[in-house]
Amino acid sequence: MSGRNGRSSSHRVFGRRPVGETLRIDDILRAESVGGFLLVGAAIAAVIGANGPLADEYSGLRDARVGYAPWHLELSVGQWAADGLLAVFFFLVGLELKREIVIGRLRSVRTAMVPVVAAVGGVVVPAMIYAAVNRGSAGSSGWAIPTATDIAFAVAVLAVVGSRLPVALRLFLLTLAVVDDLIAIAIIAIFYADHVNGVALLGAAVPLALFCFLAHRCAGWFARTWWAAWATLLPLGVVVWALVHASGIHATIAGVLLGFAVPVRSGGDNGGGQKGLAERFEHRFRPLSAGLAVPVFAFFAAGVTVGGEGSLTTALTDPVAVGVVLGLLLGKPVGILGATWLVVRFTDSELDDDVQWRDLAAVSLLAGIGFTVSLLVVELSFPADPDLLAHAKIAVLVASTTAPLVAGGVLALQSKHHDAHRPGGRSAPSAE
Repeated sequence: MSGRNGRSSSHRVFGRRPVGETLRIDDILRAESVGGFLLVGAAIAAVIGANGPLADEYSGLRDARVGYAPWHLELSVGQWAADGLLAVFFFLVGLELKREIVIGRLRSVRTAMVPVVAAVGGVVVPAMIYAAVNRGSAGSSGWAIPTATDIAFAVAVLAVVGSRLPVALRLFLLTLAVVDDLIAIAIIAIFYADHVNGVALLGAAVPLALFCFLAHRCAGWFARTWWAAWATLLPLGVVVWALVHASGIHATIAGVLLGFAVPVRSGGDNGGGQKGLAERFEHRFRPLSAGLAVPVFAFFAAGVTVGGEGSLTTALTDPVAVGVVLGLLLGKPVGILGATWLVVRFTDSELDDDVQWRDLAAVSLLAGIGFTVSLLVVELSFPADPDLLAHAKIAVLVASTTAPLVAGGVLALQSKHHDAHRPGGRSAPSAE
């Protein structure tokens, strides 16, 4: 076919999708939007708790230590939220990643190329900006803070103000966020591991292998019986988590490994509509992640003492905060848009006729919402420096609040534009 650039046999980057896939995208948007609103509410409650009359009680609860010391599992409540509960979130990420790689949007190199390259651009440019601002300083270890995108928060904004945008654009954001999660997982595993205990790490392989064997061998039982996974797979998962935690690698990586161990295809699936175990688990455990794990983590991670106007100014002028804010608000959109432009310019890919560069600009601004993973990387970057820790968290909160406001305004305008130019005045994009 002939594209807008006059190229023949070109591949549309954001082509229209089948109705079934469109409905699945809408389901994801609805589910993630609820989690996004809970996340925002928990973060607001954390800031109020850390700066209000109950500040001492809040910090006392967050810092209270719970667990069994001989097993190196005596952690603060805040650490349990970051290392333990957030593993549930990363388990869902692992399920989604494997599903996309095996049967989804990432199984084809040609289809996956644009969001993968865009996601890489959205990681490299923010990291470079942060590194340039903090070159040679004590805050240089936080270079990965502005590289992450919070899918729940971003999708919540998109679901509210961008529901009339082309389905392909929402698909692009979801795919971009999935790849972004994969890169974030790799960064955490490689660059933020303590001294690795090889014995513990090898020990984790045994229950992980048993988990994988049971998940594949008894997939039908786990799919039919709601309590089966809780009784058999959960204990194995806890053992894997504990051993990964003891190995020095961040324990949330255990969640990703367990997610990858779950089969995607159902028994005898030859492309039919039967749900695999990964999709069933995703549906079953997403409420636990979105309704409990992520909001509780946000409640303990976002509680920073802001102080007066002078203290806030001091925090936001710290090179660490400047690097985080510039990385998320400037680096993310520049990296994503620049990488997408390069792919469209130098390959046979092109934008769909319904998608404009202004649409992509708005979506790339949404990618500047760091929140969950950014706050986690803050905790990993500055565990022994409370000032840098607080300044980086404030910067993440400021950037993750500004990005949706700016992006939401642009998305609302673009939604009106698409409505005005849509044949028949339809209020939703076609899904042919």
